[in-house]
Amino acid sequence: LSCLRKAFDLLHQHYGFAHTLDSIADEDERVYAMISRADTLGVFQIESRAQMTMLPRLRPREFYDLVIEVAIVRPGPIQGDMVHPYLRRRQGKEAVTYPSKELEAVLGKTMGVPLFQEQAMKIAIVAANFTPGEADKLRRAMATFRRVGTIHTFQRKMIDGMVANGYEADFAERCFRQIEGFGEYGFPESHAASFALLVYASCWLKAFYPDVFCAAILNSQPMGFYAPSQLVRDAREHGVEVRAVDVNASHWDCTLEPAGDDDGDFVTRLSRRHNSMRDVIETRCAVRLGFRQIKGLSEELLKTLVACRGDGYDSVRDVWLRTGLPRAQIERLADADAFRSLGLDRRSALWAVRALDPGNADERLPLFDIAGTQQVPGSDHVGVEIAGEPEADLPTMLPGEHVVHDYRYLGLSLKAHPLSFLRKRLQQRGFVSHESLDAVKNNRRLTVAGLVLVRQRPGSAKGVIFATLEDETGVANIIIWPKVFERFRPLVLGARLIAVTGRVQSESGVIHVVAEKIEDLTPWMEDIGKPDFGTDGLDRADEVRSPVIDSRQKLKPQSRMARLLAEMPDLKEDYAAARAANLARNVLPKGRNFH
Repeated sequence: LSCLRKAFDLLHQHYGFAHTLDSIADEDERVYAMISRADTLGVFQIESRAQMTMLPRLRPREFYDLVIEVAIVRPGPIQGDMVHPYLRRRQGKEAVTYPSKELEAVLGKTMGVPLFQEQAMKIAIVAANFTPGEADKLRRAMATFRRVGTIHTFQRKMIDGMVANGYEADFAERCFRQIEGFGEYGFPESHAASFALLVYASCWLKAFYPDVFCAAILNSQPMGFYAPSQLVRDAREHGVEVRAVDVNASHWDCTLEPAGDDDGDFVTRLSRRHNSMRDVIETRCAVRLGFRQIKGLSEELLKTLVACRGDGYDSVRDVWLRTGLPRAQIERLADADAFRSLGLDRRSALWAVRALDPGNADERLPLFDIAGTQQVPGSDHVGVEIAGEPEADLPTMLPGEHVVHDYRYLGLSLKAHPLSFLRKRLQQRGFVSHESLDAVKNNRRLTVAGLVLVRQRPGSAKGVIFATLEDETGVANIIIWPKVFERFRPLVLGARLIAVTGRVQSESGVIHVVAEKIEDLTPWMEDIGKPDFGTDGLDRADEVRSPVIDSRQKLKPQSRMARLLAEMPDLKEDYAAARAANLARNVLPKGRNFH
């Protein structure tokens, strides 16, 4: 609700539409087409792996379909074996039948399959001769199954009553099993309808104004299954221009700015998988990331920075003097590469921050001491402090280094995806990129690799884990059966970057890789940010091929770890893996776990 409120405010501010939940048209076929493709990342209630798997099969076409979608992926219908019969009937694979005329009136809207709590109560009254009072006791028992466990007291009465009225015992038992499932978690129809309204509003915003949707959901974090990095990636795939945090442009919250480009730029940014949205998306704004995305900043202090900005800051020192921000906060802004509008990259900005308070003896750098005590030309005095930031010819940070630092301080990067720096190695191993999965034949065996975004282990899935991996091209959905999970438990639960070998399972546009083998690639993360020199064409004497150890390094005392590694070279691989794992833990977003 907070996300939708913020989205409607942005829509009114930037597009002039004063929409509310009541004013959005609820039967737009373009919105339902997006939902049917399971293009619902970030959408309320239908963004989980199970819901995304169900959407292309159920293919909602009207509002009541969303009501059913919200309710059907629940323990009640699943444990009562109601999901597959409903899907078969909806897809025309099974005839729609009703056990009696009385139950047709109760189950007509759900094709003869009970999906809601109200239907379970009506079945008890119509088919099992329950009184309204007894049906209400049944409802109370459904709501307290776990805590009280009294629902079993109704089992014999309901089954015997239905059989006495001519219903098959198998149908009666399935109905009661579903009621037991409702005790775990089942939806009343009214509850599902309320949720479906929020589902449709979220999808409407995502379909037509993904810029508004992206900014609103980022400003409402934490919520949902996905971290900001995935929400930003999804928005960019929908053609939204996302701009970096900057001291001269950002506010605390993420905001919208005029995109300043033509339709050609929008089409270029739109990913291939969302090409059908070209004539649907109305976005004409760019999303500016807010200071809230930077870890460790104070909202109150950063609002002061915005208030003092005026026509803009022209240097790091200007920011410091005009805002009075503690140097630690300004350094964190530099860590997040937020001074680009001043012509300073991350390293240059950090260097400038170090020069802000050379009077602090604890943090004084020798070079700044020299810069601060130079003799002024025409003066007999040495030690006159020179105002200004010392200039230095700093080495350029490598792209991979920037990405690592982006993830460390922002949790995402607009510059590149971490796996883009490992793609050559992944290709050499024959790994398939995620965007290629839709072209792979069903049941083909292959290997994919990616960062672990989400792990889901629903209680109704009998121990099956559904994992979502991400590489620079998109996401891959992994199914891990209990036996495979037990073999690779530490990797499934702890690794940040994994390779999964298994068979592709493709049905109704839903693609999974059923895991057979899992490999931990987290040690590869240590290579992100390292230069990829390559050695082709280099002479054997080139130092890249044959590095020379400086004699001063030979004389320098070795650290305890260096001596240990020299004495036990077998530990080098484990040491490198531990360093990479530490890097992954401290930098890459931790995969989210759901049960």
